[in-house]
Amino acid sequence: MFFYFKVADKYNIIDKPNRRSSHNYITIRGGGIVFWLAAVLYSLNIPSFQNLECFSFFIGITLISAVSFWDDISSLPNKIRIIIHFFSISMVFYGLGMFATLPWWLILIAYIFFVGILNAYNFMDGINGITGLCSLAVLFGLYYVNNQVVCFTEPDFILYPILACFVFLFFNCRKQAKCFAGDIGSMAISFWLVTLLLQLMLKTNTFIWIFFLSVYGVDTIYTIFHRLYLKQNIFKAHRMHFYQILSNERGISQLKVAAGYALAQLLICGIIIQAYRSNIQEWFIGLSIILILSAIYLLKFRK
Repeated sequence: MFFYFKVADKYNIIDKPNRRSSHNYITIRGGGIVFWLAAVLYSLNIPSFQNLECFSFFIGITLISAVSFWDDISSLPNKIRIIIHFFSISMVFYGLGMFATLPWWLILIAYIFFVGILNAYNFMDGINGITGLCSLAVLFGLYYVNNQVVCFTEPDFILYPILACFVFLFFNCRKQAKCFAGDIGSMAISFWLVTLLLQLMLKTNTFIWIFFLSVYGVDTIYTIFHRLYLKQNIFKAHRMHFYQILSNERGISQLKVAAGYALAQLLICGIIIQAYRSNIQEWFIGLSIILILSAIYLLKFRK
């Protein structure tokens, strides 16, 4: 990370504040490269790299990290980014054998859904600490499931991104961050999380685990609805996410907002794990989580 800071400083890879930013100081961008480096270190384990799932994952996260880092340095057309997103997800689908086992219509839905998650994760990366802390909340939940509920992947495949989150948070989870994740950070860690969630859903044959991302999901979806209501272009940068309003308009510390989001998601992860163990109907627990989060969002947003 210290080496990357020198490179970023030399080549002027920085984030300059503008009227849509939640910060007011120039900061190094692309610190999230640590997540791709963690994938490199994991894949250098020869037995793992010879595994088709690992190989496909590494190719996918490398492609999506490369195009995202390029976009951090100089903006790319949306078409190029979306094509790479779909190709990277295709690598994961191939590695997990989804093309051979799932019907075409379900694969089509999975494409739209998981590419949407990648971009939503990128949109939510707007204040110090939120990407690292919320990712840790999900990873802790997945690590517990893998060790105590059902083994669905190698433990190291969860431990490496956890360690990467701690390294990134050391520089980012501050009142004045040393670096921002950039597109490469938010896209790389979300790609890793999507891969883990797909592994778990295929292993257990249930979609309930997708609610490990419900806090981000509710914020993103309601923000899109709100902007459509205001007849705004939803593809342009803005400051209308709930976490942005809390930190910018309400004046709450960015770190407190980020910690609140992470704790909420960690609590939901615990509820989902208990629901799975208790054989509670998926639709019931999913609907309950969405309704509770929606009520909190709408009441607080109105206030």
